Parts: sequence; structure tokens; C-alpha cells
Amino acid sequence: MKIEIWSDIMCPFCYIGKRHFETALQQFPHRDEVSVEWRSFQLNPRLEHQPGKDVYDYVAEMKGQTREWSVRLHENVVATARKAGLDYRFDKAQIANSRDAHRLIQLAKKHGLADEVEERFFKAYFTEGELMSDHATLSRLAVEAGLEAEEVNEVLAGDDFAEDVRRDGEAARLLGIGGVPFFAVERKYGVSGAQPVAAFSEMLEKTFANWKKEQPQPDLAGGAVCTPEGDCS
Repeated sequence: MKIEIWSDIMCPFCYIGKRHFETALQQFPHRDEVSVEWRSFQLNPRLEHQPGKDVYDYVAEMKGQTREWSVRLHENVVATARKAGLDYRFDKAQIANSRDAHRLIQLAKKHGLADEVEERFFKAYFTEGELMSDHATLSRLAVEAGLEAEEVNEVLAGDDFAEDVRRDGEAARLLGIGGVPFFAVERKYGVSGAQPVAAFSEMLEKTFANWKKEQPQPDLAGGAVCTPEGDCS
């Protein structure tokens, strides 16, 4: 059963949703029959690095609110993240465009390392205050997650995988996805937002049961067989 996750590494609820989903999947008895694919969704493709402006002021200006309002809002998010075992440091987070980070995640999918790169990028942004548009920073982080430096730097030097990022965004639009995180099961069932672990567990159980029913059953013709017990007939 395939689950696609649309996400942006600068979305605080995407990291929380990732952790909740992972917990539910780890507890799911049929997890070996579930495949996960990460999809790109840029919340703000036109965003640029803004030195000297922190996340509190950025969100306050975007929403037409005060800095105090923004601080309170982010404190609530920090508390939610802490319950998921995550340490958010919005005082260190740097505003940046996530396009190149998404291109490296697309590269990572080629090597079966998308989850590792997603995890490293999330932690770098939300906990460590890394600048996620800086190529040297992205290269170091991607290599730490398991990618080869030469290939990473080659991607960053050009425009490889930009079309893959665009296609993921277009697929999200066609599916009616207006925000992230979004979890699509076989593109038939969808779960939006950083749901609690219990909600993801329920989703897995229900969708897996339906998916299993839809799988074709082989037609078996009878014939002579031997069993492990040594009976042949």
C-alpha cells in the first residue's frame, strides 16, 4: 500500500506530522506492506532569505499582527512539537527559500534516502537554525544524511530535479491539496494535517483493510504437491 506525503521542510506541522505518522506506522502490524513516498510542496516559492528578520516578525507582518501575537502563536507550536519529542527553536530559524532543499530530496528519492534527508533538513531548520537556502549548508546536511557529495554539489550547481518539484506541486493542486502535511493513501484516501498518532493508526487500519480487499487473488489450479512434512499426493 502506497502512502504519499506532501510536505515542506519549513512547515512546523509537517515535522510534527512526520513524527506522529512514524509512530503509528511503527506500531502497525502490516508496516512491511506499506511504502512511503515524500512529495514536494513549497508553501512560498517566491520567499527569499531575509537577514536580520526572524520568524516572529516575518509571520506577524504576513498576517498583519503584532510581534507579541506571533510569539504566542509560536509558543503554542513549540509546546505541540515538544509532545512529539521535537525541540523547536524559532528564535534561531532563518527565513529562506526551500526550493533547492526540495531538489535534493528529489535526488534522495533516487537512492532510497528521502526519509533520511527529510529528517535531517527538518532538524536543521527547526532546531539548529541552519540557513536552508545556502548551498554549502545543504550539501553538508545532505551528505550527513547519506548522499554522495559529488552528486549533491552537481545538483546544486544546476537545475536538476526542479521539474520534479514542480510536478509534485501540480499533482497536489490536481488532488485539491491546499496545505501540508497531506497524506494520500493510494490517491484514494487523504489525511490532512499533523493528526494525533491515534488518528494515523486508525487511517492505516481502515485503508489497509480496504486496499487488501482490492488486491487481485491468483487463480490456483489443483495438482499433486509435496508438503514440508513429507506428504506427497
